[in-house]
Amino acid sequence: MTYKISFLLGLVFILIGQIIMSQGNDFVYAQKPIDFAHWFLLVGVVLLIPQVVSFPKKIFSLIGIPLTLIGITCIIGMCVLDFIWWSFPNEEMRNEFTNHISQVPSIWKTFMTIGPSSKIFKLGLLILSLNYFQNNKIGIVIILIANLILWHIIPLPFRLIFGYAITLVGFSIILIQSGKKNVIL
Repeated sequence: MTYKISFLLGLVFILIGQIIMSQGNDFVYAQKPIDFAHWFLLVGVVLLIPQVVSFPKKIFSLIGIPLTLIGITCIIGMCVLDFIWWSFPNEEMRNEFTNHISQVPSIWKTFMTIGPSSKIFKLGLLILSLNYFQNNKIGIVIILIANLILWHIIPLPFRLIFGYAITLVGFSIILIQSGKKNVIL
């Protein structure tokens, strides 16, 4: 149950990070003493790891675990780069850094193209939710809807906030219900 709580707390942290980031770059760059937005994202994805590797040993986990871990790695790399941008005192230095790393595909494509969109991460989470298809179709449908929002298929303002909030609801339903079935009365 600890892993499930950690996982749900991780989704809450990711949601808080997205809420802070929705305030805009100027707001994020003005945060002191640390870049709270990206720290919330970083801690959030790290808190997901114990549950991600503990999902039931079914066919969906064989696909979902690696995809989710690759997505987590991309998000961690993106956060590290965003910490560097945040550390620069002015926009000129940020632009110089951006121009430099945008010329390095192994960094830019991996951590700035894949990382922020994290389609791999979201797909991995969706596939992992399919482990509970027999017992919790409602939670899976909620996570599917969240992914459609996050993937821009269902257009919404503040899509990252709504998408991650709905993902949190879907996994809360799945993991809390699956935890109840494992409790001996």
